[in-house]
Order: sequence, then structure tokens, then C-alpha cells
Amino acid sequence: MNSFKKIALGLVAAMTLGTLVVTPASANTVSVAVTTKAVDADTGAIAAPLTVNVPFDNVISDTATATSEVLTLTATVPSGTTVTFTTVGNAKLLTAIGSTVSTASGVTTLTVTPAATTAVAYLYTTSTTASAVTVSVLGASTTLYVKGIAGPAFNVALSVPASGNIGGTVTAVATVTDIFGNPKATAPTVTAINATAGTVTADALVVGKYNTVITLPATGGSSAVGASITAPTAVPTLATAVTSASAIVSVVDLAGALATANTALATEKAGRAADAAAAATALAAAVKAEQDKAAAAALTAAADLVKANAEIAKLKADAVTAKAAADKALADATAAHAAELAKVKADNDAAIAAMKKAFNSLATKWNKKNPTAKVALVK
Repeated sequence: MNSFKKIALGLVAAMTLGTLVVTPASANTVSVAVTTKAVDADTGAIAAPLTVNVPFDNVISDTATATSEVLTLTATVPSGTTVTFTTVGNAKLLTAIGSTVSTASGVTTLTVTPAATTAVAYLYTTSTTASAVTVSVLGASTTLYVKGIAGPAFNVALSVPASGNIGGTVTAVATVTDIFGNPKATAPTVTAINATAGTVTADALVVGKYNTVITLPATGGSSAVGASITAPTAVPTLATAVTSASAIVSVVDLAGALATANTALATEKAGRAADAAAAATALAAAVKAEQDKAAAAALTAAADLVKANAEIAKLKADAVTAKAAADKALADATAAHAAELAKVKADNDAAIAAMKKAFNSLATKWNKKNPTAKVALVK
């Protein structure tokens, strides 16, 4: 027999099936009765959503408590008043349910105009994450929250490290989900080949996650790890179940590999050190050659400078000698010229004196003969 949960904001204290937190659009409220066969004692508040089974068989029905997959929402309103149902999240709304209704059906907004005083809508969800549904008429509304209950285990996935040390352990992590990918608390079976699988342990924090310690063999090689779940009832129109998963772990001698790697590293370092030494020797030789070349060039330049300085000194000495010779020649020429001028002057003076003497002698004789026509003597 169906159990009922009724909501009326103005009459919360009088309800017998629990309190539902709603969000009114105004001071007016909508009276909504919620019917479900899946679970009981949920408030419909965001912190305690109403719960309902997800339609894992791809048939949305309400035939029995264990398989109830819908919430029946019944709004009581004045006769003929239009009611709007709106969902936010993964929930969908239907006007009818049954064996022919699948998860391909459903809408997020549904408007119902009842002939009498009750407007009915059916709600389902495929997710365990909470969704919201708001039932509203003009000037009044009620909001409820709902989330799905995961269906049977449908998929399993497995994750293991790619490699592990001989004689060591690795942790295999299996995750189990329902047909819609919701986490499912169903422990898988974990097996190992060429290794030993420990106890499957549920993760303390994550639903549907299971950890298993795998003990690896004492010798290198490969180990296979597998996880499986019991095959669920087939749902060919919706999806194909993944009931097993496997992975390979390479079993290696990490200590030996580390030693080999260290040896290779040491060899590489030695090779690089040798290369560095050879490069340093070659660089030193090249630097020395360049230095020797530069020193030789400097010596040649110094010798050339000494030679040039000697030539400059000789030229300076030759210039001094030439100047002295030129000065002597000039002095000699000046002295000779002065002597010649003195001789010419003396000769000229003597000639003039002789001429004066001869003239005065003649003049004297003239003057004696011609007292009236005397000629002046030359002094």
C-alpha cells in the first residue's frame, strides 16, 4: 500500500509524515501531496531530499515498493486552475507512467489544467545528485528536492599502477557504477594471475570505490589483475553492461634497475667528464696557440718599432749634421761675400780716389791757366 507525504506550508506542524522545506513565491502556498513506494521519511528539503529508485530497467513504473521509480506529485488547487511543474537538474516530468514509458521520455516543464481540484504529474530522475521541482500556480509555489537511489551494479572499472617492484605490492582500485554512472556500493571480485590479491576494501570516503592490495611475485615479469561484478538483468535498449575489467602490471627489479641506471649514469658522467677534459685541453691548446701567435706578433711589432726608432734617430742626426753644414756653408758664403764686397768697395774707393786726384790735378792746372774760368775741385 502506498505511503503518502503531504506538503502544506501553512500546515507544517499538523503533518504526520515529516516536514518538507519549501520555497514560496509569495505569502500564498500550493498544497502538494507526494506519493512514493521507494523509501520513506524524507523531508524534501535541500538537506534531506525525497528519494526514489532510478529507472535502471529503462521502464518507468510504480508497481512495487522495491522497484518504484517515480514520485507522484498531486497539487490541490481550485477547480480548473492551471498548475505548472518545473524541474532543475536531472529530474524529468511525465503525464503518465507504465511499461511502455522509458527514460527517453519526460520534460523539464509540464503544465496541467485539471478538470477537478487536483493536478497530477509524475517525476523520475537518473541521478543520485539532488534535483529540484517547483509546483506553482499564479501567486503561489512549493519547491521540493529529490535525488535518485542508484540501481544495481552495472559497470566496473579498474585502475592499477603500470609497474611494481618484485616482491612488493601495488593497490588496485575498482569503481562500480549503475547503468547511469551513479556510484554503487557493491563490492567487486578482484583476482590476480602471477600475483596475490588481498581483501577487497571499500573506500572510506568515496562510494563505489574499492581498494585491493596486490602482492607481486619475487621474480620479474608481468602480473594480471581483474575485477568483475555479477551481470545484471540485460537492458538492451539502454546500454551494454561492463561486468569485468583487467590490467597488466609489469613486475620489475627496481633495485637492480636502479643499480643499472646508476651505473649507466656513472658511465655517462665519466664520458661527459672525459669529453669535458678533452674539450678543456683543446681549448687550452687553442688559447696557447693564439697567445703565442699574439706574442710573436707583439715581438715583431716591437722589433719594427726599434728599427723605426733607430731610423728616426739617424734621420734626426743627419738633419742636425746637414743643418750644421748648411749653417757653415752659409757663414762661409756670407764671410766670402763680405770680403768680396769689402775688396770691391776698397777697389772702388781707390779708383774714385785716383779719379778725384787726377781730376783735381787737371783742375788745378786748368785753374792756373784759366783764372777766370776756374773749376771746383772734387773733395
